[in-house]
Amino acid sequence: MLTKREFYIDGAWTAPARENDFEVINPSDEEVCAVISLGDQADLDAAVAAATRAFEPWAATPIAERIALVERIHALYVERFDEIAEAMSLEMGAPIDFSKASQADAGEWHIANFLDAVKKFKFERPLDGDAPDNRILYEPVGVCGLITPWNWPMNQVTLKVIPAMLTGCTMVLKPSEIAPLSSMAFAQIIHDAGTPAGVFNLVNGDGPGVGTQMSTHQDIHMISFTGSSRAGAAIAKDAADTHKRVHQELGGKGANIIFEDASDDAVKRGADHCFKNTGQSCNAPTRMLVHRNRYDDAIAQAKASAEETEIGLGLQPGDHIGPVVSQLQFDKIQAAIEKGIEEGARLVTGGPGRPDGFNRGYFVRPTVFADVNNDMTIAREEIFGPVLSIIPFSDEEEAIAIANDTPYGLTNYIQSENPERVERVSRRLRSGMVEANGADLGRGSPFGGMKASGNGREGGVWGLEDFLEVKAIAGWTPK
Repeated sequence: MLTKREFYIDGAWTAPARENDFEVINPSDEEVCAVISLGDQADLDAAVAAATRAFEPWAATPIAERIALVERIHALYVERFDEIAEAMSLEMGAPIDFSKASQADAGEWHIANFLDAVKKFKFERPLDGDAPDNRILYEPVGVCGLITPWNWPMNQVTLKVIPAMLTGCTMVLKPSEIAPLSSMAFAQIIHDAGTPAGVFNLVNGDGPGVGTQMSTHQDIHMISFTGSSRAGAAIAKDAADTHKRVHQELGGKGANIIFEDASDDAVKRGADHCFKNTGQSCNAPTRMLVHRNRYDDAIAQAKASAEETEIGLGLQPGDHIGPVVSQLQFDKIQAAIEKGIEEGARLVTGGPGRPDGFNRGYFVRPTVFADVNNDMTIAREEIFGPVLSIIPFSDEEEAIAIANDTPYGLTNYIQSENPERVERVSRRLRSGMVEANGADLGRGSPFGGMKASGNGREGGVWGLEDFLEVKAIAGWTPK
């Protein structure tokens, strides 16, 4: 068992102000794999004070020096790639091959992409040719509180830490207490890369404790949060009294529209995507909307996909899904499946309980419901597990109406061989992102949503801008 009680504050690993042990559970076997400390106000105050002292000198550091630091971080991340991947398999159950191919790889990808973006970014620029004495400056927002989730640890940590660092901000990171080990390994990388003391700080804690204390802290100028929509609303309310900026990437209930002319593999691709990461992705396409002419075939294809999905331990090699992250999450998913049955959805495959062969660990059966309507709980609420709801539609207008009839607006998906339809429907879907026919978002694309899915965008130029204030200056002497 690992012992990781210290926090990273002001350039050093530091003992907590008071003892408050928290056990990290390996979701594959329900055994304690590590002990950390949960911080409190004194620990957070020390981290914020360090970040405050470091802010002005770090903000004044030439961008070339900040880029050089992040390049060293990138090199160390690549060098310790396997360590990062293994930590995520242990703490949140991602199968090790998937952890290397997707979880750890996402962090490396984002660091590299931000380095590309910042090298093209103009932190000073003229307003326009009609006002040559007007200058626009992009300046760091200040001390940032970064709160990250357990489902894609390095994906979200790098989407926040790296742009904050490159733009001249200082920060305090609170990773999920359920899955903190990869973030602590990342903190060591940041230290070993030679990051000046106070620029980056890490304090472990839970949402009601350190999370709330960060949201209300007078000396934190911005909160960047990824997590549930419920928690996001609470953070926004807590932050209001101190007028801090709040950036949020929240939940989703993505619609995957299978039109009559979709490719033959569209249903399998969509079902597999839903089950990826054991369904623990905010952008998972959990509502499959299928044209009635393909409905019966789609149900059979989704059933086959679910039943072909292999299940295994986090540290076990192979192409399988792992457990969900915790007992709390397991219980929530089981309740959602039971609710679907109770409300009259047709259980096609999967269902309550652990898969065959598993009597411990937080393993969930890949589950498919058919004959779902958009008023059912399983179609309205984010389940965050491998549960697919199939909803029929008759025409394009009905498909768009169902897709948009949700509190969320993160990612929607379109499957159609008609380019005009793809463009037409994409324009009408109320979501921050639309992906068609299996295409992935490109390097530097903005990630984020509308409505209950949050505000702001992460990645690329947009990810840099979220950590910057815009200053307009008149009377600037052109050079």
